[in-house]
Amino acid sequence: MTESRPTPMPLPARIEAARLEPGLYLVATPIGTARDITLRALDVLNSADMLAAEDTRTLRHLMEIHGVPLRGRRIVATHDHNEARQAELLAAAATEGKSIAYCSDAGTPLVADPGFRLAREAARHGVRVHAVPGPSAALAALSVAGLPSDRFLFAGFAPQPLAARRTWLRDVTSVDATSIIFDSPRRVKQTLGIMCEVDANRSMVLCRELTKRFEEIIRGLPGKIAENIPEAGLKGEIVLIVDRPVAVQPDDDEIEAALSALLGENSVRDAAAMAAERFGISRRDAYQLALSLERKG
Repeated sequence: MTESRPTPMPLPARIEAARLEPGLYLVATPIGTARDITLRALDVLNSADMLAAEDTRTLRHLMEIHGVPLRGRRIVATHDHNEARQAELLAAAATEGKSIAYCSDAGTPLVADPGFRLAREAARHGVRVHAVPGPSAALAALSVAGLPSDRFLFAGFAPQPLAARRTWLRDVTSVDATSIIFDSPRRVKQTLGIMCEVDANRSMVLCRELTKRFEEIIRGLPGKIAENIPEAGLKGEIVLIVDRPVAVQPDDDEIEAALSALLGENSVRDAAAMAAERFGISRRDAYQLALSLERKG
C-alpha cells in the first residue's frame, strides 16, 4: 500500500466498534490505491480485539488514512520469519474468545504472502477462520490482461537462480491454463528472454504498478515486451500473464506408431480409446485407423 498520506477520513457513521465473533479474520488490503479497501475490512480492523500484520507500519498507515483508531491495541508483527511462532500465540488467543484481524503487506493473505501457517494453526485449534476478501494483484492482472480466464494457474514468484527459473518457467507454461506469475522488476527482462526460448510466439501481458499512479500494461510476444524494458530492469511490482499453450496437432505417423504398439497388447476398441485420449482425436477416427492397421497385420 503506497498511497501518500492524505488527511485522515472519518469512519462512516455506520462503522462502529461492534463486538466481532471470536476467530481469525484474514483481511485483504489495497495493492496500491488506499481507497480500494472494503467497508467490511474497515469494520473488522475497527472492531477486532487484536491486530496482526506482516508489516506493522503499513497497517498503521492504512488505518490512519481511513481514520480507524487503534484505541490502545498493539499491532503484532507476523511475517515469514516468525509466523510459525506467532501462529501458535494468536490461535491460542482466539480460543480464549479473542477476534484477530490479520493483514499481509498488500493484497490477500496467503496469496504469495504470509498467512498460511496462521490459518492452519487456527483451524487446528478449532478456531473459525473468516475471509475478508478484497484486492489481489493476481486477479487484478488477470482482469486487465484480456487473455482467457476460464482456467488459470497462479504460480507465484519465479525462482531466482537462472537454471531453476528456466526449468520452472517451462513447466508452468506447459499447463493448459493461463499462467499468472509474480516476478522481480530487476529480473523480468531476463525472464522474458527465457520465455523467448520456451515459446517465442506465446502471447503475454506485463502488468506493472497495478492500481497505482504509474500503472503500466504492456501486451505482446515476449521478445517485443522485452524491447520496452531497459537493461537495468523496471521499478515497481510486476505481474506476468502468459497465454495457455497452443495445442499441437499430432503427426499421422506418430499416431500410427502409437496405435501399432497399443494393438500388440490391447483389443482394437481399447487401443483406439487410449490413442484417442493421448492425442486428442475422435474415438471414431482412432477406431477406423486401428481397424486398418489390424488388417495390414
